[in-house]
Amino acid sequence: MRVILRTAVGQGPAQVMAGFTRELFLALAPPFPKLKLVRYDGCHTGDVVEIELNTGIKKLPWTSLITDDGVLPDGTHYFVDEGQLLPPPLRYWKHRHLIEPGPRGGSVIVDNLEYRTAFRALDVLIYPAMWAQFAWRKPIYRRWFR
Repeated sequence: MRVILRTAVGQGPAQVMAGFTRELFLALAPPFPKLKLVRYDGCHTGDVVEIELNTGIKKLPWTSLITDDGVLPDGTHYFVDEGQLLPPPLRYWKHRHLIEPGPRGGSVIVDNLEYRTAFRALDVLIYPAMWAQFAWRKPIYRRWFR
């Protein structure tokens, strides 16, 4: 399944890319499940991010590897994180973070993620929760990158 959310912000792509820090990562965490940041190397190829999700019943590890980053010819900055160790029911995770130049200045942050579980029906069933987890970010991005 694919989830794509776009958020217009006031700062330019290079400034926004530089603002993807440990502090922003923590600010973007939704209220549930509770997130503990175990490791945060950054947003460049080879960097690792490890978190622990606390569901209240069980703590679930999640490790992502930054597999690509750069700047496209149109000025879009980007980085890609891919799940290495995923909590159930996820089996596949690829999140492309794009920071496109805005049409009238500023930027558009695009969260373009693809995920899979073991069953297509489950992918569809959890789509609203996935969408909500990333829609949560929109006002935070706007405040962070005025």
